[in-house]
Amino acid sequence: MKNKGFAFFVNRPRTIEDLMLLHPAEQERRYEIVDAVCLAKIDYENFITDMLADRAFIEDRAALCDRGEIWRCILVRQRGCRSGILVMPADGGHVEWAAYCPG
Repeated sequence: MKNKGFAFFVNRPRTIEDLMLLHPAEQERRYEIVDAVCLAKIDYENFITDMLADRAFIEDRAALCDRGEIWRCILVRQRGCRSGILVMPADGGHVEWAAYCPG
């Protein structure tokens, strides 16, 4: 897993498809993964089809995240997969910003 890099973050995405937008490279932000969450297949599918729902695993890690020059975020992925979703939480347990991370 790559802990640092550049990614295109989308504000308040509903599904994983919202993260798959074509974009200029200069719109990508630097990120650092501060924690990772590995979910079972059914839980990951549930997450990527409704990222605006409150999730305890996001709320539990929200204090680790920060939007400075480098966005410190959480990686949420399916157990056994390298790709996933970079999450910058809102107040509470839902996604405010997210980016697809191909792994």
